[in-house]
Amino acid sequence: MSEKKKNKITDAFVFLFLSAGAIFMVAPLLWMFSTSLKSKEDVFALPPVWIPEVISFAKYEEIWSMGPLLSGISNSLIIAVSVTVVGTFTSSLAAFAFAKLQFRGKNKIFLLLFASVMIPYPVIMIPQFIMFSSVGWIDSLLPLIIPGLFGNIFMIFFLRQYLSSIPTSIMEAAKIDGCSHFQIFYKIIFPLIKPAVAAQLILWFMGIWNDYLGPILYLNSPEKQTLQLVIANFNASYAIQSDYPLIMAASVIALLPMLIVFIVFQKQIIESIAISGVKG
Repeated sequence: MSEKKKNKITDAFVFLFLSAGAIFMVAPLLWMFSTSLKSKEDVFALPPVWIPEVISFAKYEEIWSMGPLLSGISNSLIIAVSVTVVGTFTSSLAAFAFAKLQFRGKNKIFLLLFASVMIPYPVIMIPQFIMFSSVGWIDSLLPLIIPGLFGNIFMIFFLRQYLSSIPTSIMEAAKIDGCSHFQIFYKIIFPLIKPAVAAQLILWFMGIWNDYLGPILYLNSPEKQTLQLVIANFNASYAIQSDYPLIMAASVIALLPMLIVFIVFQKQIIESIAISGVKG
């Protein structure tokens, strides 16, 4: 068998394997959207009905009056946007400092910061809750916003690795021209790392948007809850009534922003994965 024929057979197997994986990943999303358009009877029909005979968008109208969905979207946006915008700026500054500046104990401080990711969240969950409770932040968005404003260690690590490949001679030339460290950062360094920053910001935004554990710990009032908690409450309230079309309609609404973000910025997300492999 020729080498060319072997490669074709290999490519065919890889294509079939990836296609099967894509079907398994996409099928639940299609079923979710299909269920949101069905009646209750069609949900339990055998054999399963993928495309209902009568397509109804009534549940998408109903969900807005059945719970604080709009306030949930608003709260999730406030948290995600404020944390990612400010936190990305502070993370970029920290990565620049760890990668390009010289100060005593730099590597030890970075190792201590990076070692913190090995501490399981349940270990610090109760002390953190007590701390925020003592300052009166429970049932507010502050516990979900303030910590993230100081940066993200994974973003710092990623950007530090990326910055390590940028020649130090660029900084030295800027210093000769009279630039301060901050001017070097926002005039020279930040434009160079903008693609990596954009990719990390998008991934961080998606993680915060989908967060469930943090909001359920700190938020009690319905008007303060994030979208993920609102969806969970829909599930708890209407699963008993077998109103799965309503639950799936709410889930589609929750998924839609992330789907749009991924479709629009998929190039940056893929580049982020590629860069992390090359720069690491």
